[in-house]
Amino acid sequence: MSVATKRKHVAKEVMEQFVLPDDDRQIVQVLEPKGNNLHEVLTSNGERFLASMPTKFRNFVWIKRGDFVMVEQIKEGMKVKGEICNILRKQQIEYIQQQGLWPAQFNSKLKPESSEMIPQDMLPPSDDESAPSDAEEDVSRTFCNPNRPHVQYYDDNDSEDSDENEEIVEN
Repeated sequence: MSVATKRKHVAKEVMEQFVLPDDDRQIVQVLEPKGNNLHEVLTSNGERFLASMPTKFRNFVWIKRGDFVMVEQIKEGMKVKGEICNILRKQQIEYIQQQGLWPAQFNSKLKPESSEMIPQDMLPPSDDESAPSDAEEDVSRTFCNPNRPHVQYYDDNDSEDSDENEEIVEN
């Protein structure tokens, strides 16, 4: 089987397969990637362990922090105690909730769906009379990229005056 055919079957499995948790499989939340296709996960009862990504998903399906996956337990594992068997998408999560098998501890961690297409803070300011003050407007316009360190810039108007008053002393 060619690589393209394998990817097609994996994509179909990830997107269309609706699997329910059972004795061997449990729903967990991805906390963070640890490298080498290992991910730290959190179970509904608060247990943390490493889960491995099988080779069929590698370089084809990506998961990020906060995503939900279904994990098969590895009985003989010391550090790696599970293997990811399904990546849960929105429709699959809704199906599991309808069946009443979704862990109650994860209900608060689901991202609420917004009815707006564009978040309010990304829209340009409106010309309403009830518009916020200039200080509030500057804060709302600020976009912070979480992948970059936060840098603050200060107004150096006072430093120009202090430079003129300083005397240069030579030894």
